[in-house]
This record gives sequence, structure tokens and C-alpha cells, in this order.
Amino acid sequence: MSNIIERFNEIKSNINNSSNRDNIKIVAVSKTFDLNHIMPLIDHGHLHFGENKVQEAVSKWKEIKKAKSELKLHMVGKLQSNKSKKALEIFDYIHSLDTQKLADVLSKCQKEMNKSINYFIQVNIGNETQKSGIPFNEVESFYDYCTKENHMNVLGLMAIPPNDGNTKKYFKSMSELNYSMGLKELSMGMSSDYMLALNNKATYLRIGSSIFGERN
Repeated sequence: MSNIIERFNEIKSNINNSSNRDNIKIVAVSKTFDLNHIMPLIDHGHLHFGENKVQEAVSKWKEIKKAKSELKLHMVGKLQSNKSKKALEIFDYIHSLDTQKLADVLSKCQKEMNKSINYFIQVNIGNETQKSGIPFNEVESFYDYCTKENHMNVLGLMAIPPNDGNTKKYFKSMSELNYSMGLKELSMGMSSDYMLALNNKATYLRIGSSIFGERN
């Protein structure tokens, strides 16, 4: 059994020991790793994987997704609107819906391609100027725009909290907002804080280095 499977099973065990353990999806963030490094987890039966660049995702996953249609690919990085069509061709979920322009372009491409995928709205939970995302107080109006005007299937919210020692506070705020909007899914938590996210009702955990090891 490879180290990858051992680490993955340890994470699953941690989740199973949590009070919020039902219907949790681990998005194994495989960005920068080649397919040979990822295959043990695919062969182990895991289905959800995350990438942060469209071109890398296409070159890495296009053929294997044809062979294994049950695989689900998540865009977990910043998506430029001019790459929307290519993103829709390869991804099943986009976790970084963060501007009206992007929503408009994705919606238009969906109609042209007759394809619908799942979205998470990225929230700039700490109002950081260097981070993408919808300001906290504009999330509900943006959600209405995406779902009512553009008919997009928004599952929930996504956030990456600031690294300022207040992660628990940010996760709690995200959980409360997600719940108040009646959303069922919440994309929150990475290798360093996934258990804290889990304790705050996260349902999609984006975990990379704790599964695949450190990136070069």
C-alpha cells in the first residue's frame, strides 16, 4: 500500500471520528502532480480530484475521464473568463465563481454547449485585497444573480480564510451565512485546517499535500 493511500485513509478515519461525518467529499487536490503519482488513489476508488489550472487539467485528465466517466474534476483555482469554455469541457465543479463577468460568460457557454455543472461562490471572507471573491455583504445578491438571471446550479459557498490566527471565526461566519441562505454544501478546509472546517459544517474538503505529499 502506497504512502498516498495510507495518508488518504488516515484522513478518512479522522473524518469518520468527527460528529459531522456524513456526506463529506474529499477533493484530492492533485495540481502539479503527474498522473502516475495520482493513479494509486484513482485505483483505490477515489472519484473527486481538484486542479487549479485549466490547461494542466485538460492535458492530465482528458483521456482518463473518457475511460473512467465516474471521475469528477473540481476547479479550485482562479478561473479567467476567457478560459470558461475549456473549463466547462473538463470540469464538473467550479469552486471559484467570483465575478459577475465570469458568471455571465460561464452561463453563456453552458447554454451554447448544452451542459450544466456545479458551482461554489468564492467569498472573500477576510476582505483581503490580494484575494479574489465576493465581499461577505454582497454574497446573497450575487447568488440571486447567478441562480435567477443566469440559471446556474450553485451548490454553496467557498472560502480560503486569511492566515491571521482567526480561522475558526471565519469558518463559523461562513457556515452561518451558508445556512442562512439555505445552501446544502460548503467548500471549506485544506490540509492544515480541514478538521476545523469539518467542525463548522464543511461538506467539501480540498486536501492536497496531506494526501500527495509536498509539492516541489
